[in-house]
Amino acid sequence: MCRVIEDEVAFAAMESRDPRFDGWFYVAVTTTGIYCRPSCPAVMPKPENVRLFPSAAAAQVHGFRACKRCRPDAAPGSPEWNTRTDLVGRAMRLIAEGIVDREGVAGLAARLGYSQRQVHRQLVAEVGAGPQALARTQRAQTARMLLEAGSLPVSDVAFAAGFASIRQFNDTIRQVYATTPSRLRGAVRDAHVPGAITLRLAYRPPMDVAASLDYLGARAVPGIEDYRAGAYSRSLALPHGAGVVTLRPGAAHVSCELRLEDLRDLAVAVQRCRRLLDLDADQQAIDAFLGADPRLGPLVARRPGLRVPGCADPGELAIRAVLGRRARAGEVRDRLAGLVATHGRPLARPFGPITHLFPDMAALAGAAGCRTQLELARALAEGSISLDVGCDPQHVRKQLLDLPGMSQWAVSCIRMRALGDPDVLLPDPSVRRAAHLLSAQPGHWRPWRSYATQHLVRMDRTVP
Repeated sequence: MCRVIEDEVAFAAMESRDPRFDGWFYVAVTTTGIYCRPSCPAVMPKPENVRLFPSAAAAQVHGFRACKRCRPDAAPGSPEWNTRTDLVGRAMRLIAEGIVDREGVAGLAARLGYSQRQVHRQLVAEVGAGPQALARTQRAQTARMLLEAGSLPVSDVAFAAGFASIRQFNDTIRQVYATTPSRLRGAVRDAHVPGAITLRLAYRPPMDVAASLDYLGARAVPGIEDYRAGAYSRSLALPHGAGVVTLRPGAAHVSCELRLEDLRDLAVAVQRCRRLLDLDADQQAIDAFLGADPRLGPLVARRPGLRVPGCADPGELAIRAVLGRRARAGEVRDRLAGLVATHGRPLARPFGPITHLFPDMAALAGAAGCRTQLELARALAEGSISLDVGCDPQHVRKQLLDLPGMSQWAVSCIRMRALGDPDVLLPDPSVRRAAHLLSAQPGHWRPWRSYATQHLVRMDRTVP
């Protein structure tokens, strides 16, 4: 039985081939030994032959192979893991960031503040698989992306995906996909961009991809970001090196071109792009909830699919928030560009106007700036405040507010965009003005006030 959704709902989603449920649960068929997305176009199996799992890893642990037709491992992630702040939610986000591969289960447990045994027990109870199995599933998916995205030698793919040996790599690919690495490479469908890994990032519709990219492009900082012809590019500071990503709208997906110094960073880069664009949100459910409000409903109907922009670097976003409280967008951009030019690390291979990484917090802790900026940079550099995906949001909120001069507005920005809190009503004059004009009661928009904020901000732009 799947722990995250009722069986009756699951079977109804399977019968209607509803793609909204892809990533919420996985359908395994005992007679074929294959697991699929709920929306798989294959013939509907008999209920007595079906097992439901809350994760791809759980299906694999029980001996099922991924369907070659619907590619369930490429489905959007469950939105549950992006919004939950408990042990399991934080653990799932850290595993997706590759912590188990880099620091082991011991490192994962240490970041969460629990014992390894407790972390394993909680994950098995909630998602049907322990941290090692979840990390193994991610390694297999990374290997598939690398095999399908280019002509990299198989041995390089194996180690770039995080496997300890070629034999382990081959065995995992056979177990998960029931094929060989060379045959996976034969499934390439998209044209390649020289020097880049080209991927399709899935999401649950509706989504206004252009609006998300426009939002990021309007705030692009020279040196680390660029926006032209509807495509948004930026540099990425990754665990093993630097990278540059270009994102543009595709046909029912987001086209993602990645240029990486170290291919081991592929999985992490993809996760950061997904959070940057809020790709795992269950937007139809969010729009339906907010659209039912008589005041906000017309705005939602006018702009369906508005996501909450995230960030590629939580520290960078935090500095932006501090600088942006009492300054215009152009002034903030100029000040950030100055920090990049003075303290940013130059890219070994610049990509057009993208020439640097955003400065690390240790460099900013000793730079010129307001006291709040310096104290924040120092706390992030020392690790006394952590904004990674495994942090406790409520604890971080208190820590941020304890910093001298830190405003509620800046903390709200950090919660919304860096920590992914879906229920933040930004304490901004434009938001208050729009809510007043609607005669709205924002408390009715819980737990999706971050999404309501996106509609209110855009409404205010049309007000004289």
